[in-house]
Amino acid sequence: MIKTEPSFKEAALTALRTVIDPELGVNIVDLGLIYDVAYDADLQLCTVTMTLTIMGCPLTGYLDDHIKAALSALNDVDQVLINLVWEPAWSVAKMSRVAKLELGLH
Repeated sequence: MIKTEPSFKEAALTALRTVIDPELGVNIVDLGLIYDVAYDADLQLCTVTMTLTIMGCPLTGYLDDHIKAALSALNDVDQVLINLVWEPAWSVAKMSRVAKLELGLH
């Protein structure tokens, strides 16, 4: 059964905020890279739907490892699946106000 409880999603997003893009120094949630987080309780599987700022990003492996580590630390998460998508395309408009301020984009 896929958990759509807001409490799980909040916990997952909080965990993902600890994953910092090393090039930009901003977490991947505020960068707008995370599109969705779902949890299947039967499989204890957390699925993250996300994008990257550019195709062929050299940080893909780094981000994958850190995302899996952050989410695996949550109770009842044994597996993490990263669903990398390119639609909708990422843009600066997807960034939070906090991220824009941190990067000097007003």
